[in-house]
Amino acid sequence: MQAKRVNQASGNKTKDAVVHSALKLFTMSGYDGVSVRAIASDAGVNVALVSYYFGGKQGLLEYLMAAFFEGYLSTLEDTEQIVMENKSAADCLTELADQLIRYQQHAFYLSRFVHREMTFDNQLVRELMSSYLMKEKFLFINLFQHLFHEQSLRPIQLEFAIIHYRDLIIQPFLQPQYFREVFFMQPSEPSFRIQYLRFINEWACGLDRRLQRA
Repeated sequence: MQAKRVNQASGNKTKDAVVHSALKLFTMSGYDGVSVRAIASDAGVNVALVSYYFGGKQGLLEYLMAAFFEGYLSTLEDTEQIVMENKSAADCLTELADQLIRYQQHAFYLSRFVHREMTFDNQLVRELMSSYLMKEKFLFINLFQHLFHEQSLRPIQLEFAIIHYRDLIIQPFLQPQYFREVFFMQPSEPSFRIQYLRFINEWACGLDRRLQRA
């Protein structure tokens, strides 16, 4: 029994090393610019283990993408249930943005890689959009309809508001180099999150006022 636990722990350590190396190399060189052999070499494991654990480079990519979205949607669902109780619309949207930004900061390189990959048009991206991102859309619609139920929003108003809100949350991790090199901001730093959330709160307050006048 003890030997089994040791083997399992060793296997998990090897798997984690492969994931870490793959993410590092994918971030540096892009998915197409990295070979399975390079991943195995960086992780210090036999190349056959990449196929053993993930079924190859494509399986590893799918694992990384799914891992990000599982955590992202779990954060979205858990936070949404809490903030929808006895909070103003602006405070609710700010708190949710805070938790989603924290999640992406904690998994900074994974977030950056996944968002970049999602800009391509391929079979995997289409599958992820039809599953994870459709669920994200459903959760956002549910939230916005709850927060602005008195405003009788037209569908197009609701959808544009959601797109804008989501873009505020995602953009720092889709283009972190733009933030750093052009505006000298560090999206991975806690100080960035604090200042950015002040702006998101102002945006949310303005959205609430505009929708009330609509």
